[in-house]
Amino acid sequence: MKHTFSRRTLASLLLVTALVPMLSGCPVVVGAGVVLGASSADDRRTTATQLEDQGIELKAENRIGEKFSGSNVHINVVSFNRQALVTGEVPDAKTKQDIERIVKTVPNVRTVFNEMVVGPTSSLGSRSNDGFITSKVKARLLDSGKVNSNHVKVFTEDGVVFLMGLVKRQEEADSVEVARTTSGVKRVVTIFEHMD
Repeated sequence: MKHTFSRRTLASLLLVTALVPMLSGCPVVVGAGVVLGASSADDRRTTATQLEDQGIELKAENRIGEKFSGSNVHINVVSFNRQALVTGEVPDAKTKQDIERIVKTVPNVRTVFNEMVVGPTSSLGSRSNDGFITSKVKARLLDSGKVNSNHVKVFTEDGVVFLMGLVKRQEEADSVEVARTTSGVKRVVTIFEHMD
């Protein structure tokens, strides 16, 4: 059964959509000029790990861009607790393997989850829809009151929702239920590490 939005959920979604850009603009200074977002204080990862994750994403995407510049690939790299999720579309299996190898060579990467598909690159409309699905899942997590949305990273590719984080088993179950019952979601993939 798919979830229909209540007024409260819709209000939460609109609020999250409106506030996220503003919140990311309110940095918290952490030592020697390094800046992190305000939500980092509530993150279960250490500050160092959060910075490593940002570095992994940037380095991986830069290295992929250098090697496959102008080619027909669309790749996203999302890192949480040094676990790199690679999604997107590539023209063939060799490119898929090459990109996975590139990500594995990035310093501090513990594990690579290769969720790329062989096929044409996604359209701008599809990517916009994925962003909207991600926003809906985040708003519903916030609205549920069962899971701290800062403990779960949500990413969507072609209607498939990926959930990453350091969570308790009940938080995983609650997160999956929220994502699974959100309209537009085709499938849910979990990449969680358990705290219990």
